[in-house]
Amino acid sequence: MTPTTTNGSSDADLIYDWNEVRRRGKVFPKPVELCDETLRDGIQSPSVVDPPIEVKKELIELMDQLGITVANIGLPGAGQRAVDDVKALAIHIRDQRLAIGATCAARTVVKDIEPIVRVRDETGVPICAYTFLGTSPVRMLAEDWDMDRLLRSTDEAISFAVKNGLDVAFVTEDTTRTPPKTLDRLFRHAISLGCRRLVLCDTVGHVTPDGVANLIDWTRNLIVATGEDVKIDWHGHNDRGLGVPNALFALEHGADRVHGTALGIGERVGNASIDQIIVNLKLMGAYHHDVTHLVQYCRLVAEATKVEVPVNYPLVGRDAFRTATGVHAAAVIKAEKKGDRFGEAALADVIYSGVPAGIFGREQEIEVGHMSGLSNVRYWLEKRRVAVSDELIQAIFAKAKASNRTLRDDEIWDIVKRQGQA
Repeated sequence: MTPTTTNGSSDADLIYDWNEVRRRGKVFPKPVELCDETLRDGIQSPSVVDPPIEVKKELIELMDQLGITVANIGLPGAGQRAVDDVKALAIHIRDQRLAIGATCAARTVVKDIEPIVRVRDETGVPICAYTFLGTSPVRMLAEDWDMDRLLRSTDEAISFAVKNGLDVAFVTEDTTRTPPKTLDRLFRHAISLGCRRLVLCDTVGHVTPDGVANLIDWTRNLIVATGEDVKIDWHGHNDRGLGVPNALFALEHGADRVHGTALGIGERVGNASIDQIIVNLKLMGAYHHDVTHLVQYCRLVAEATKVEVPVNYPLVGRDAFRTATGVHAAAVIKAEKKGDRFGEAALADVIYSGVPAGIFGREQEIEVGHMSGLSNVRYWLEKRRVAVSDELIQAIFAKAKASNRTLRDDEIWDIVKRQGQA
């Protein structure tokens, strides 16, 4: 049954969705899977702090609560500290009986895969090795690599992983700038060795949505030609600001799994933001997990890595659901008083917001400033259970109009106290 408001209007009557005009069937052809790279690719940012292991455990638990499919728990080939953290996280996943799966990154060399095998054997936790190899002509030129070198590395590493019972994903770095002739030889060789997952990487944030569609369609055709059951991952960076839309395009065009990091942290301008991917998937009806912990997860990542969240950052930023503008605030207040719903969301959450705050554990915030109306002041006072009088409202309103910014809470409380209303 279509939800209706108190005046009989349906959701479709209230919001015309241009996103669905030419839609025929589901946006995403298969169930959505997510890989969280925060604890591996994310902490490669030169500006972040690598969180202590106890915080990493807490983050893994929050990923699990959010329904994230797998987490990359580290690159044990980087040294003993990385090995220790990977082992501790694997044990935590095992002992807490978490549903989230574990992956580890490794260069496509045996010595990087050996510690993954050891951790798997010591903990009993299945770990998929994501083995990465630079394949673009520009990288091959810089490294003095040739195709024989790439094929030999692929052969040795994947054969070792498969022989030791590891699931293995073949990660071609800079896939989006690698010609099909190179990819064809490498992909077919990896598949013949037992690799059952190909990871397409936009390592330097080069590709546009058209490129995503072209590359995934080409890869799917190659896989079909092999006759094997091989999955496709998409791993994108955000250098052109296209990390999130590219991830959504990848899923729409048949990728089985997309990668991202909390707040988009990562090298240079970072990775696709997994939190923004989740927001969009949720609003598109393709993500059925509880997302009320998403803000908590992002804020813990920010605190642990010492990353400052911009005030206008979607969902998590301080201003995401905050207004001091009179016209906007008045509309939100009127919608709130009606008490109507719009699907899962309150009417007040959609009147001036494309992301319903309540679904993600936040709420609309109405402040008082130089652009405010009297309704802002009244709402602010009533929300805090302050006895309202015309004199008090006018005193706060006058202060706001004499200012050039939004008033701080302590400034308003000072007026309340002076008026004897506290």
